[in-house]
Amino acid sequence: MPDKQLASRITKNPFTPEFGRVPAYMAGRQDVISEMARAFDEGSGNPNLCTIFVGARGTGKTAMLSYLSDEASRLGWVAANVTATPGMLEDIVQRSKEAAAHLLAPEGKRKLTGVEVAGIGAVSWENESGEAPNWRSRMNAILNELGEEGTGLLITVDEVDPSLDEMIQLVTTYQHFIREDRKVALLMAGLPHNVSALLSGKVTSFLRRASQYDLGGLFDDEVEEAFRLTAEEGGRIVEQDALDVAVREIGGFPFMFQLVGYRAWNIARGGAITKDDVTTGARLAREELSRRIFDSTYAELSKGDRAFLVAMLDDDGYTTRDNLMQRLGKTTSYISTYKKRLLEAGVIEEQEPGVFTFALPGFREYLLDKKER
Repeated sequence: MPDKQLASRITKNPFTPEFGRVPAYMAGRQDVISEMARAFDEGSGNPNLCTIFVGARGTGKTAMLSYLSDEASRLGWVAANVTATPGMLEDIVQRSKEAAAHLLAPEGKRKLTGVEVAGIGAVSWENESGEAPNWRSRMNAILNELGEEGTGLLITVDEVDPSLDEMIQLVTTYQHFIREDRKVALLMAGLPHNVSALLSGKVTSFLRRASQYDLGGLFDDEVEEAFRLTAEEGGRIVEQDALDVAVREIGGFPFMFQLVGYRAWNIARGGAITKDDVTTGARLAREELSRRIFDSTYAELSKGDRAFLVAMLDDDGYTTRDNLMQRLGKTTSYISTYKKRLLEAGVIEEQEPGVFTFALPGFREYLLDKKER
C-alpha cells in the first residue's frame, strides 16, 4: 500500500497548460538552455546576455523566460521578471529590490517635506540629498551594490510592446549598463510582429545585434520523449500506441502538448494512459486551443490577411505564390505585402521562396471550420 506522500505524487497531474508555467520537461529547447546557462556562468561579455525569444502564441515564450530566470537564480544572479505594460520600469526596480533584499542595504533615510490636508491628507517625502533620482540612477545604485557582492541582475520582459515608451527607455538605458561593464542581462520575449517592430525602430537599433531564438515547433521524437517522461514524473506509463496518437495530434505545438497531456491524464483516472485516453483528450484539447489561442490570433487578422489564408485552404500542404495570385486575382506585390504581415504574426511559414504553409498546427482546420459555418 503506497504511503500518503507517494499517493499524492502519483495523483498530481504533471502536465501544465497554464500560460507561463515551467513544464516538467522543456522539450526541444536544450540547446538554447545550455547556451543561456553558459552565458550566466561566464557573465559580462557573453552575447547571449541580451537575447530575444520570438514565437507565436503557445510556443512557450513565457515558460522559457520563467525557466531561465530560475536557472539564473540558481547560478547566483538576481532576477527581476516583468511584463511590458505601463509602470514596467518601476516594477523592475521593485522586483530587483525584492529579489535582492538579502544583499542590498536598507533604504536610505527620508525626510518629511510637506503635509497637505484637503479632503484627503497627502504626505510627501524626499531623500536626504534633496534630489529625486531618475530610473537609471536608481538602477545604478542597485547594480553597484550587487556588483560589490559579485552578483548580476537579470531583467526579463515578457510580451514586448514596441509602442510602450518605457520599453524604449529600458533598451536605451541597458546600452549604458553594458558600456559601464555592469553585470546585467536582458531577456525579452514577444510575438513576431512586435519584435520586428521593436527591432526596426531607430532608437532601439542596438537590439539588432542581440541574440535571437525562434521558438518554433517541436520534432516528433522530442514530443514523444517529453510526453513519456512527463507522465512518468507523475508515476504513470503511456502505452506506445497512445504515444503515437499524442505525437500526431500535438503536431509539434508546445501548448497543445500540455493540453493533450493534461486532458489525457485526467481521463485515465489513475491507470496507464491509453490510446483512447489520448484520442478523447486531444478532442477536448482542440476545442480549448481554439478558445485560448486561435480565436485571439484570428481576431487580430485584417480582412486581407484572412483572404490570403482562406486562399491557402485549397491546398493540403504547401501553397505557392502563383496559386495565391490566381485565386486572389492580385499582383505579386500584393502577395508580398500580406506574406510579410502573416510571417511576422507567426501564422504562416515560407518553406522556400514563394512556398507557404501554416505555422500553427491545427490553424488550417480551425479556418476550414469557420469557412464551413
